[in-house]
Amino acid sequence: MGAGRGDRDLRSRIATAAAHAVLLHLWPKRTLDRAPDRPHGSSPVEDPMAESTDRGFRLTQRAVHRQLRAMPHDTYRLRLIHHQTRRPLPGERVWSARELLREANLRFLRIRNREGFDIYLHPDAWDRNAGYILLDLDHAEKGVLERMRGNGHDPCVAIETSPGHLQAWMRVSASPLESSMATAIARRLACLYQGDLASADWRHVGRLAGFTNQKPERRTLYGYAPWVKLVHARAILAPAGGALIQAARSGWRFDELGRGEFHGHGKSGSVPPGQANQVYQNLVRQWRITQRFARPDWSVVDLWVARRLLARGWPPGCVYEVIRLGSPRFPRRHGNAADYLHRTLDRAAFPFPPAGDAV
Repeated sequence: MGAGRGDRDLRSRIATAAAHAVLLHLWPKRTLDRAPDRPHGSSPVEDPMAESTDRGFRLTQRAVHRQLRAMPHDTYRLRLIHHQTRRPLPGERVWSARELLREANLRFLRIRNREGFDIYLHPDAWDRNAGYILLDLDHAEKGVLERMRGNGHDPCVAIETSPGHLQAWMRVSASPLESSMATAIARRLACLYQGDLASADWRHVGRLAGFTNQKPERRTLYGYAPWVKLVHARAILAPAGGALIQAARSGWRFDELGRGEFHGHGKSGSVPPGQANQVYQNLVRQWRITQRFARPDWSVVDLWVARRLLARGWPPGCVYEVIRLGSPRFPRRHGNAADYLHRTLDRAAFPFPPAGDAV
């Protein structure tokens, strides 16, 4: 009798142990582990890649993690800009990768994104460039990423901001660059790959993957905002980055049109008629003047062209010829064409252009 009761007790203990083993296997380990001791009032360290039941959150988390891993830096500056007002959310946030990947911060950004804010960032080096150049390739030819790789300008990150529209980050230096040098390199690359020159500067922000593009013109046929997707992500220093830096350091004047450059420094200059027209029309196409304005004011465009060319070091005489020979239907209704051109150059050379310049 005593032996039978002992057997039953043994079988009961075995069954209880088996049940505990099943529970240990199925229950999330974090809830069973004893929390480590910590000072009263402090919060536990958050795991930036913790699993979440929110599928959309997981997609955002994974995309942000991949993008930051491919363009490593100490800190990143974020800007949130509303798609309707074009006004940024007050205050700029400078976060490390770890801070940016915290669940609370990502959820904050997702909420703002749903409210109509687009999410942008760039690696931050205060008053210098962090070594990363952004190319806005909205109007680039198909196969542009392959062309970049073939030229040694391998992007570390390529992002589809909406179907058919790309942005690429290229790391040209492992150490910070002077702002003027980074801007010159960005403009040269924009010319080579038909990028947006308006976005080619040393601290232009690019979109952060894993969020949606809130621009109304980018919405799908069903009215949904498209996801900003990673096309390519790989931490790499562009093989030809050193050559671009050396060219900028040695004073290479980057011609924004990519069609050769003029080396004269006097007030007189000579530009072949065909090339003058080509220079002018290239800028018109790059700024999408005819798409943006139903009836362009060519006098205003003349001023923009003059400002752009003078800023890039073109001699005033050459700029004079570009406008005279390239501006549509010139001299139009200007009674004194020479006086008009001189006044346009004088305004373009003034160091404080009026606020609200569109280009």
